Amino acid sequence: MNPDHLVLRFGDRRAPRPLAGLPTVDVGSVADVDAALGARRLIVVGAHSDLAVVLARLLRADRLDVEVAHVRRWRARRARTGTARRVPLIRDETGAVLVEAGLWLPPDDSVRTLTGEAVVDDTLLFDGEVNGVRIEPTAEVPGLRARVLTTRLRPRRWVTGRAAQLGTTGVTVVRDGVRAPRPARRSTFYRHVEGWLRVQ
Repeated sequence: MNPDHLVLRFGDRRAPRPLAGLPTVDVGSVADVDAALGARRLIVVGAHSDLAVVLARLLRADRLDVEVAHVRRWRARRARTGTARRVPLIRDETGAVLVEAGLWLPPDDSVRTLTGEAVVDDTLLFDGEVNGVRIEPTAEVPGLRARVLTTRLRPRRWVTGRAAQLGTTGVTVVRDGVRAPRPARRSTFYRHVEGWLRVQ
């Protein structure tokens, strides 16, 4: 019988006191996450990148009906008692999920700029050379926003849309603080057809 609530603990993090007594899995691999997908609610104790892994496994298993809470110490009680609301799920062409922020950066340390063209839906974000781009999921549709990174005092404006697409001579993609192992020439972040159930 699958538990109603299940805590997924990543790394050496300690589960906050309000979660005491709940069944807990210490995650060492994605297999541990996959084995937990039968619970009605998953409570993730870990970084944004850990939450992204859990959502990617739910997406892969077609289990976006599972409620997911991401625990901050001061929100541990809400992880048990809060209600779930469907919010946009942002993913990329590799199947990875974006939770907090993604970055498009120059391909290596020897190159100072990112060269190419990026659009958000039908809006041109840049064409030429920029320092980089930041992409963030939003809680409401259309689902994401992006802006060019700049060293100027006045930041560039956010552009919202369903998808952000980049074609380039080379880019390092960073997803929730995790750098991709090798540069790419194309990258796309977009709203999946079905959102995920975020506990608030």
